[in-house]
Amino acid sequence: MFTVYVLHSPIHNKIYIGFSSDIEKRLFAHNHPSNKGWTKSFQPWTLIHSEEFETKADAMLREKQLKSSKGRLFIKDIILSHR
Repeated sequence: MFTVYVLHSPIHNKIYIGFSSDIEKRLFAHNHPSNKGWTKSFQPWTLIHSEEFETKADAMLREKQLKSSKGRLFIKDIILSHR
């Protein structure tokens, strides 16, 4: 199983979209102080949306859809509904 996920940094008003086969480990990595990637600068991250897929190819396709302009509008609606 693969999980497509959307993280939100409420402090910086940033989003991050990704996928992983181990979502709990990946979320820990995004929020861990030793993180050296792009997400380090915008910690802490909150999981606001996730979807599970049987195949990596399906997860990658959905990740690409969420990164499109229509997908970002979908995510913006999620963020607004959490306020």
